[in-house]
Amino acid sequence: MSQHYLSMLFSPKSVAVFGASGRPEAVGGIIFRNLLAGFQGEVYGINPKRPEIDGRSTYASIDEIGRPVELAVIATPAESVAAVIESCGKCGVKAAVVLSAGFSETGPKGAALQKAVVDTAKLFGVRLLGPNCLGIMRPGTGLNATFYRGDARPGNLALVSQSGALCAAILDWAHAAGVGFSSVVSVGTSADIDFGEILDYLVSDPKTDSILLYVEGIRDSRSFVSALRAASRVKPVIGVKVGRHLAGSKAAVSHTGALVGADDVFDAALRRAGVVRVKTIAQMFTAAQALAYRHRPAGNRLAIITNGGGPGAMAADQVADLGIPLAEFAPETLAKLDGFLPSTWSHGNPADIIGDAPPERYRQAVDACMADPNVDGVLVILTPQAMTQPLAVAEAVVSVAAQHPKPLLACWMGDAQIRDGRQAFALAGIPTFRTPEPAVDAFSYIAAYHQNQKLLLQTPGPLSQRIEPDVEGARMLIESALADRRHVLNEVESKALLSAFHIPVAHTMIARSPNEALLLAEQFGFPVALKVNSPDITHKTDAGGVKLGLDNAHAVRAGYNDMLAEVRKNRPNARIDGIAVEPMIRKPNGRELMIGVTNDPIFGPIITFGAGGIMVEVMGDRAVALPPLNAYLARSLIDRTRVAKLLGQFRHMPPVDREALENVLLRVSEMVCELPWLKEMDINPLIVDEHGALAVDARVVVDYVSASSVPYDHMAIHPYPSHLISQWQLPDGTDVTIRPIRPEDADLEQEFVRGLSEEAKFFRFLSALQELSPAMLARFTQIDYDREMALIAVTVQNGKELELGVCRYAINPDGETCEFALVVSDAWQGRGIGSRLMGGLIGAARARGLRLMEGEVLASNKNMLKLMDILGFNVTVSSDDPNIRRAAKMLKS
Repeated sequence: MSQHYLSMLFSPKSVAVFGASGRPEAVGGIIFRNLLAGFQGEVYGINPKRPEIDGRSTYASIDEIGRPVELAVIATPAESVAAVIESCGKCGVKAAVVLSAGFSETGPKGAALQKAVVDTAKLFGVRLLGPNCLGIMRPGTGLNATFYRGDARPGNLALVSQSGALCAAILDWAHAAGVGFSSVVSVGTSADIDFGEILDYLVSDPKTDSILLYVEGIRDSRSFVSALRAASRVKPVIGVKVGRHLAGSKAAVSHTGALVGADDVFDAALRRAGVVRVKTIAQMFTAAQALAYRHRPAGNRLAIITNGGGPGAMAADQVADLGIPLAEFAPETLAKLDGFLPSTWSHGNPADIIGDAPPERYRQAVDACMADPNVDGVLVILTPQAMTQPLAVAEAVVSVAAQHPKPLLACWMGDAQIRDGRQAFALAGIPTFRTPEPAVDAFSYIAAYHQNQKLLLQTPGPLSQRIEPDVEGARMLIESALADRRHVLNEVESKALLSAFHIPVAHTMIARSPNEALLLAEQFGFPVALKVNSPDITHKTDAGGVKLGLDNAHAVRAGYNDMLAEVRKNRPNARIDGIAVEPMIRKPNGRELMIGVTNDPIFGPIITFGAGGIMVEVMGDRAVALPPLNAYLARSLIDRTRVAKLLGQFRHMPPVDREALENVLLRVSEMVCELPWLKEMDINPLIVDEHGALAVDARVVVDYVSASSVPYDHMAIHPYPSHLISQWQLPDGTDVTIRPIRPEDADLEQEFVRGLSEEAKFFRFLSALQELSPAMLARFTQIDYDREMALIAVTVQNGKELELGVCRYAINPDGETCEFALVVSDAWQGRGIGSRLMGGLIGAARARGLRLMEGEVLASNKNMLKLMDILGFNVTVSSDDPNIRRAAKMLKS
C-alpha cells in the first residue's frame, strides 16, 4: 500500500507557521519557538508585518518560500483562515493544523466561516486538523506544532483528545510522571479529520503501542466504531468520555427511549469495539500501564497475597466495589498454603501470609496461587515491616511470575524503603503501585480488556439459518402504517411485526364495542385481559387502560365501559382506537422481562434488555448492546443485568428456558438490521419460564428513512452482508455457494491454505508460507465488513463444506480505493470460480462507493494476468519492481 495520506500531518519534512510572532504570549510565537527548538525538518515563519522574528527570517506569504511545504500550522484570526488555506492549496500543501478559534463553537457566524474553510480545503485537496485545537506533537521527531509551553517525552502512548485544555493538563502531569508519547493529537471541533481517520493512522504506526482517547462527542459513528475495532484488534485502546450523566431523549415514546441515555450507548459501543473505558485521567494512565503488561487473563478472578491484613482488606473492598470476584482457592491450593504458611495465616483470599514473611514464603505463595485454576490474576502486596526485605521479596516474586502466563501486579506500599523493590518490578515489566486500590483498578482494566476483546471478535453471521423471517411482509406492514400517516403501530400491528420474525406473541384482537369485546373473549376463552389501544398512551396502567383476569361476560362488557371512562378522564386528549382483547396469560413460574429498541442520534439503533413489568422505569435494571447480536453477545447482554440472577432456579421456580430468551434477542437483532424504519420498540412484558418465551405486550414506533443505496447504512456496526450470498452451479452439476466469510470459517480457511500448491501460496502471499498463523487466521476471518470484504466459494462434499477459492478487498486509508487479492484451489482452477468471485467482489466494492480497485500480481502468474484482462483491469509494470504487475480497475468515474 502507498504512504498513508495523513503522513504529511504526522511526519512532515517541512512546516510553515502562519501567524508566527515574536511576542512571547502570542499563540503563533509559542508554536514558532516550539518548532524551532526541536523539529528536525525545515521551519518557515509567515508574517507579512515582520521580516524577521528573533533573528530568523520570515516570509510575507507562502508563495515567497519557494520550496515545498508539507504542513501548514495556522494561528491567524478565523476570518483569514479560508484565504490562508487557499494559498496553501495553490502551493501544494496537503495538510494543515488550524489552531484558530471563532468557528462553529461561537454560533451561526462562526459556523459559516468554518464551512468556507472546509469547502476551500476540499477544493484544493488540503486535509485539516481542527479548528480550535491545541495542535499535534510527535516527540520522537521533535515535531511540536502546539501552543503548549513545553514538550513531551518520547514514548509509545498515543493521546487523541477533543479538549486542548485537557491535553495540556495531561502533558503537564505526564512529564512529571515520566510518561512518554508517540503522538499527541488535539482534534478540536473535527471539521475535517476526525477520530476515525486518526485511529486509522495510529493503528499502523510502529511507534504507537497503546492509544488513549478523550472523547466529548462523535460525528461519524460508523467511521469511529470501525476504526476503533481495527485499532483494538492489535493495540490496547483506552477511552475517557465526559458527560456520563447526560439524560436520554426527553421526547421518547417508549419505555426504552426513556430509560437509555447517551452514556449507556457510548459505553456499549466502546465495549463492543474492544476498548477499555475509564472515568478519570489517572485511571487512563493506570490502564495504559496495566495493558502494556505482556500477560492477559482468562477471566477476572483475583487472588490477593499480603503481609498485612489492613492492605488486604482495602484491596478486597475495592474488588467488591468494582464488582469483580475474589478467587476461591481450590482445595489443593489451600493444602499447599497450609503446608508452608504459619498456622495463623488467613486461610482464605486475601491470603495474609503474616508480617514476618521472608522472600521464600512470598515466592511459594505466589507460585501456589498462580497454579490455581480458579485464579486468573494475582495482586501481591508488601508493607515495609521491621523484618521485611522489599528488594529480595520483589526479586523472588519476579522470578516466579516469569514461570506463569497469568498477570501479576505488585503493590509495594511506602517510599524510601521499598524504592529498590519497585525498580525491580519496573525492570521486569510488572505493573507496580503504591496503594492497593489503583492496583485492583489495574487488574480490572486487564480483565475488562480481555472480556471486551472477546466481544470484539464476535461477528454475527447471517440471518437465522433455521426459519427465515418474513422481512418483506414486515416492510409492507410498516409502509402501510406510514402511508396512513401513523408512526405508532397499534398492538395488533406490533405483534404482527414480531410474528414476522417468529417471536412468540400473545394473540390480540381489537374490539370497538362492549359486545365485540365479549365476542372475542368467548372465542379466546376466559379469563381475558383488556388494554386500551391508543397511539398516545405509552403507560397504559397509569392511564387506567389495563384490566386483567376478567373471567365472565358481565366482567368483560363492564370492564370495557369502565376502562373507556377512566382513560378519557385521565387522558382526555388521547386518541382511542378501541380496546385490545387477549387471553389472560398465566405462567406461575414466569419472569417478567423487557426487550427494547431505541435509536441513538450518534450510534443508531441499540438493543436494551432488563427487568420488565410496570416497575421497569423505577427498577432501572437494564443493559444495552449495539446490534447485530449473536448467541455470545445475547448471553453477555443478559448477564449484565441484575434480573439475570432470577433466571436460574429460584426458590420453588425452575430455571427459565435461556435458549428461548436468547432467541428472542437474536430475532430482535434481525429486526433492527433489516428494518431501518424501526425507531423504538418495547416488548414489555416478555414472560419467560421453563417452557419458553412469550411477548405479552408490544409497542413499535416507525418513521421514514432517508434514501440510501448502501445496505445497513443506519447501523454503527455493519452486520453480516447476507445480500452478497449467491448460488451457482458448475457445468458438471456441482453446486457452489459464494458468500462473505465468517469467523466460524477459520478451520475451513486454514485447510484451504494448507491444500494450496507451493506455487499458489507464493502467488498469493509472495512468500513460502505453509499455513496461516493464529493471528493471520483471525485477521482473515474476523473482518469488519465496513472496511473490507472477503468472499469465499464453497461446495459440500461428504456432508462438509469445502472451500474452493477466496477473494478479498481492503479499503485504503483514503476511503475511496481498495486493494484486492484472489486465490483459487489448484484442483478447481480453470472452471470460472475466480471470475465469479471477482465479479461479486467488484459489485460489492461498487455498492460500497469505492472508486478504484487495484492489486499486485507477479509477472509469472500468467493465469491471473489473463483473468485481469478479461475483467477489464488495466495492467502495468510496477515502478518499484519489474517482476510485479499493477492491476487497476476504475469502479466509477
